[in-house]
Amino acid sequence: MSTTAAPGPMTGRERFMNALLGAPVDQTPVASPTSLATYEEMRRLGVEWPAAHYEAEPIALLAERSYTTHGYDSIMPYFSIILGAGALGAEIEWGKDPWEFDKSTGKIISGPRMPAVQPPNPWKTPDDIVIPNDFLERRDTKAVIDAVKILRERHPEAAVVGKVMGPWTLSYHMFGPQEFLINVILDPDYVHACLERLMPASIAFANAQIEAGADAICLADHSTGDLVRAETYRDFLMPVHQTITPQIDAPVILHCCGKTLDRMQYIKDAGFEAFHFATENDPHEAKAVVGDFKLVGNVSNFVTLLIGRPEDVAVEVEDIVSAGVDIIAPECAIPPQVTNANLAAVPAAARGAFEPDASVTDAKNLADEYRAQVAQQSAAASAGPALSL
Repeated sequence: MSTTAAPGPMTGRERFMNALLGAPVDQTPVASPTSLATYEEMRRLGVEWPAAHYEAEPIALLAERSYTTHGYDSIMPYFSIILGAGALGAEIEWGKDPWEFDKSTGKIISGPRMPAVQPPNPWKTPDDIVIPNDFLERRDTKAVIDAVKILRERHPEAAVVGKVMGPWTLSYHMFGPQEFLINVILDPDYVHACLERLMPASIAFANAQIEAGADAICLADHSTGDLVRAETYRDFLMPVHQTITPQIDAPVILHCCGKTLDRMQYIKDAGFEAFHFATENDPHEAKAVVGDFKLVGNVSNFVTLLIGRPEDVAVEVEDIVSAGVDIIAPECAIPPQVTNANLAAVPAAARGAFEPDASVTDAKNLADEYRAQVAQQSAAASAGPALSL
């Protein structure tokens, strides 16, 4: 990341795009390519899911809080991972989780859940794949596109980030993860055909959001190390990504959860502008692997933002900044139970403006502790047999 004194302060949009494209910035960019929606904001605004997945104005109202209230340079108005699948014909299951509060503190324990594809999965073979002619006009996709239009008009100085699922993740949703992944071994032609036939859906949805005003696109494609080997990414998905990225009319950020250090070099060569990476990867090691390739991340969601204190968030953020990560962000869509205080601690700490509570004297990097524990567990497990795709 290149920082330099600027003639005047940059807008969030300028700062984000400069960092993404390797140009100088006036201060550390903080911008998430995935959801920052919290239950606190839902209660404050009087909007909640599922309306804030399917109606453009509630989506925009909830999404813009990252910029207007919490200090991020960006707004991202696609909160789930299933809208593309819904527009392709998958049935969506919402559940009926009620609001639940801690009686002693009033803290929100739970609220409306994230949606999921309802079984059975709609497709069995690649021959079942049909991208509807009205794919971009269906409720699921149109709501996001219209929300991008609203946000672009309402916040010209913010970076607006669009999001789509890539063909690997769409295959999980439409065929089922187990059914799709087993064919990496049993029927590679099946996997190649699924990816090739689903590419147009990802490209079309991305370009529709760009036309509506998005500055960049997050392509989420979950070929994580927990599920597949680095060579599987290289042989199956990397060529697909190399085909997709030139056809999207804006910079593209790949998002993938989990362990990815072993495939970051392939991701670097896949045509993306940046990679949004997860807590399982040490930021210093990740930056050493990718060099001048741009990284976005990787503040821990479930370890730090969900259960830590603002002071713990600040310690972790300061370490990520010191690693040279180009854009500071939570590692993935945050759990909606994350407090606004923890969410706002990310940009404050990244910019050297965090003011800790003087009574907190034991703040620590919880993500480092988590990675050390995982490494110990992995070392113990490696003594046994393993099957990897």
